[in-house]
Amino acid sequence: MKKLIMAVALFATIGLNAQTKYESAMQNGLSKMKESKSADDMTAVASFFERVGDAEKTQWLPYYYAARNYTIAAFMNPAADKDKAAEKVKDLIAKAEAIEKENAEIFCLKQQVAVMQLVVDPMSRWQSYGAVAAEAIAKAKAIDPNNPRPYLLEGQYLMNVPEAFGGGKSVAKKLFEKSVELYGNFKPASAFHPSWGKEQAEQLLAACQ
Repeated sequence: MKKLIMAVALFATIGLNAQTKYESAMQNGLSKMKESKSADDMTAVASFFERVGDAEKTQWLPYYYAARNYTIAAFMNPAADKDKAAEKVKDLIAKAEAIEKENAEIFCLKQQVAVMQLVVDPMSRWQSYGAVAAEAIAKAKAIDPNNPRPYLLEGQYLMNVPEAFGGGKSVAKKLFEKSVELYGNFKPASAFHPSWGKEQAEQLLAACQ
């Protein structure tokens, strides 16, 4: 009986240490992300999260943050090969989806990647990639109607679309209002789950007044 208790305690300790190691890595990565100022900084953080994901193998959040940071880096760098960056991000999204299916945050990433590829050549790509972006946002809303980020991203996109094509500030304003409203009650599932966007939604709403 004593040996059994010791074995259980040992396994519990191993599990606790493993969890603590993951939590420590996530905290480190999120801290680095907040401190990042440039595209190179974001790329370095993305690589860090990717390594965490590959080491853990059962956690989707590291792959989410890796994909998000690679996306931000590509948007920040005018000279970035956005199609090449998109392929990298899609690979990370696939790894996240293999672990966590039907997740609104992952569909928000899909929308951002589609927009990233659309801006390479808006005139020839707006129909194809615009449709992909719209479908991803619709899916995110359906999965989690109380998530403010789909409304933020949709508004951000439509704000830059001409009124003749269904966009403009008046359309975007309603989406930003909805996003800000939802942020009022939004609580992430954990300290590591996505919580970004509130200040951005408020700023964009102000820009639409």
